[in-house]
Amino acid sequence: MSFLLVHGAGMGATSWDRLIPHLSGPAVAVDLPGRGARAHVDLRSVTLDDCAAAIVADAVDSGLSDIVLVAHSFAGVSVPRVLAELSERVAHVVFLSAVVPPDGSRVLDEIDPGVREAVEASLDGGVYRQDHAAVPAMLCNDMTPEQTQWTIGQVVEDAAALLSEPVDLSGLAVDVPRTYIRLTRDTCYTPELQARSADLVGGDTVFLDSGHMAMVSIPEQLAEVLNGIAARQVCCPGSSSGLRRGCTSPA
Repeated sequence: MSFLLVHGAGMGATSWDRLIPHLSGPAVAVDLPGRGARAHVDLRSVTLDDCAAAIVADAVDSGLSDIVLVAHSFAGVSVPRVLAELSERVAHVVFLSAVVPPDGSRVLDEIDPGVREAVEASLDGGVYRQDHAAVPAMLCNDMTPEQTQWTIGQVVEDAAALLSEPVDLSGLAVDVPRTYIRLTRDTCYTPELQARSADLVGGDTVFLDSGHMAMVSIPEQLAEVLNGIAARQVCCPGSSSGLRRGCTSPA
């Protein structure tokens, strides 16, 4: 089994650096257009289809197969667009506190009102620029000081248009096993909003006691869940269930 990791808004492939050493198979972390390996792309031109094309390209170019595809946060609106094209390669898709609003809606319409105000204030000239001073409260509420500083250092600019582009969830009709991981201490994408997204995704739900950036705050525990899902796909191909060792139930 292998892992294809897709980051959320205002992040890049390096946001997975602390998780990857704990995974049980080869892993590729995608840089969506406008950052990292794709920094040459003008953020003001980026669409959700461009993000989907980058995911597909990295899966194909790396030669990955039997993929556990992990969508964190905002990747919940781009990963459904690749499921049809990658259906022969993807064994399981995992939505990690992923933003999955109703089909045809906008992400801006579906996020928590308090978070939405901060996001809208960060939009400027077609670019989404997160205020570094706001990052600890939104992303790091469960982190050590060292983890918080590391996470702040990962924040990059993103494409503002992605937040207002209508979502296409038709790819969720593809018969690929799936799991939604709900993070019970998440202040960025609240547990209530995660519940709505999990209902749209279907499949299994797993709970982890973590804030929004579980790959930073609890990488070993998150890896245990992902490795368990990968192991179960090897034992029982096509199963929709992931292993639940190391997970906690919500209060």
